[in-house]
Amino acid sequence: MGAALRLRGVSKRYGKLQALDAVDLEVEPGEIFALLGPNGAGKTTAIGCASGLIQDFEGRIEIGGYDVRKDYRITRRLVGLVPQELNFDGFFCAREALFFQSGYYGLKPDRLKIEAMLKKFALYEKADTNTRRLSGGMKRRLMVCKALMHDPAVLFLDEPTAGVDVELREDLWQVVRGLRDEGVTIVLTTHYLEEAEQLADRIGIIDGGKILRVQPREELMLELGKRWVELSFSEDVAASVFAGLQADRIEQVSSSVLRIEYDSGSGATQEEHAVGAVLDFARARDLVVVDIRAGRSSLEDIFKGLLAKKGGRG
Repeated sequence: MGAALRLRGVSKRYGKLQALDAVDLEVEPGEIFALLGPNGAGKTTAIGCASGLIQDFEGRIEIGGYDVRKDYRITRRLVGLVPQELNFDGFFCAREALFFQSGYYGLKPDRLKIEAMLKKFALYEKADTNTRRLSGGMKRRLMVCKALMHDPAVLFLDEPTAGVDVELREDLWQVVRGLRDEGVTIVLTTHYLEEAEQLADRIGIIDGGKILRVQPREELMLELGKRWVELSFSEDVAASVFAGLQADRIEQVSSSVLRIEYDSGSGATQEEHAVGAVLDFARARDLVVVDIRAGRSSLEDIFKGLLAKKGGRG
């Protein structure tokens, strides 16, 4: 099966601003692909070009093998879009909004499908409530419902949880995972990097209109991330004592807490050696280790590090 979404040499300018610069990108069917970048990186422009909102770009974009400009009638049916801003008519209730949405794609409204969608997205109890009176999370879920009424193959989610509280955000994450499990290809942009870390199968990082890197999430975090171990002592210990240990970095987090960092791909042996050396040191000097904590870099740490290396905005 070919790519669900393919960009080849896609460029877009707004006057002197190069919003996209010869972007090449492929998104596989049935995956969640997170496109990450700082403000002004080109994320929304890329989605606009791929979804048909922007047509005067250079290069070629295909949805399911169809050209978004030459075969626009087909590609519009293949794409669902959840934009950053709420875009439904506030004079209708949720059920009416879905009823009219079907007609935008030339489909006869299916009342059974509308009822099923309202139940699936936990909107059934508020189906006849004016959309202006829905909570923020309900409005976001209604936006997803609207985008799915014509059964798109590719769903673009542009900052889908912006302004949504933590609990509702996690509910939407479950919705997105469920759609992926049903075979929908999802392209996600977000400033909540924890969201991408939780959801994405693959991650693309864009800045200044250029794709910096595209990798599976776990591979990216393994290659560029750090593992760390923190040891808390019962009394102050000088960090210089541990300078000879084999570690990428030793940091004195506080007067009694040391953090030892390693490349994520270095394996457990190095970690065990260094922690063992610290414990031997502590025992030899009657120091008490009161706590040991381990973890790894977050996607946010990696993202900031990539932009810093590029000389970007961090």
